Amino acid sequence: MAHDTIDQLPADVGEGLARGTLAPYLGPGLLALCDGSVPPPDPVALAAVLTARVSVPGKIRNRLTAAAQFIENFKHRKTLVAAMNDAFAPSAVPSRLHRWLAALPAPLIVDAWYDDTMRTALAARTDWAEVQGLSQSEHFGTWVGWYDAAGDTLPDPAIAPTVLYKPWGGRRPASNFLVSDSDFVEVLTEIDIQTPIPALVQQRRATLGFVFLGCRFNDQLPRAFARQILKRSGGPHYAVLPEPPTRMEARFLDETGIVRIASPLARVADQLVASTTALA
Repeated sequence: MAHDTIDQLPADVGEGLARGTLAPYLGPGLLALCDGSVPPPDPVALAAVLTARVSVPGKIRNRLTAAAQFIENFKHRKTLVAAMNDAFAPSAVPSRLHRWLAALPAPLIVDAWYDDTMRTALAARTDWAEVQGLSQSEHFGTWVGWYDAAGDTLPDPAIAPTVLYKPWGGRRPASNFLVSDSDFVEVLTEIDIQTPIPALVQQRRATLGFVFLGCRFNDQLPRAFARQILKRSGGPHYAVLPEPPTRMEARFLDETGIVRIASPLARVADQLVASTTALA
């Protein structure tokens, strides 16, 4: 059966986000809404930045995780982390959508990219905590790290009205990155039984649906993480995906019951911000 596709943003999406019954799930495509300089906005662009700094074989130059693994193997993990820090040193100015989302009573925000734009947008508040995935090569046996709004380490788990969950890590506050093949192999080995996913995230998703903004599912990694983060969640789920989905994307949307909103992200952002002007 084909996945459901709608052309317009349902009113239920804005209302659900505003009430905290739908959770934002952000991807690198959200950087397209930001003005000025932005860090690499997709895996291919990030691979280009890393391989401009460290030479890697041509056949893996455009494959982010393989290029990162080569750098880690032949130049040391510290070189890879330094390159990632440099790549994400430019802090994007949060878009109107970032700021709108930051003002919502969201119990959970998932952010599956390495930039700190959402953290910057949340800076006006202090009642939130962040949890990031950790590389097993640097934190063996510890899957996640918790931080407060100031970036200081917190106990696990940190109970806060809003939790920002970055499953792949991020530059701030502690340069945690899941980016190499081995980083992801370690997590994917355990993710089916949910071990790398924080217990608090598992608890909160039980009553939530997710709204994917700036995400594509045309690669195994974003599909694998999204599938496992959605597991045993309340639903419903939506994805703003204006481009025609690939065969694997369409299959993923069908398997997970995600409704595709075939509308440009910028238009959806304007509609969401306008939907609850009191929170904008």
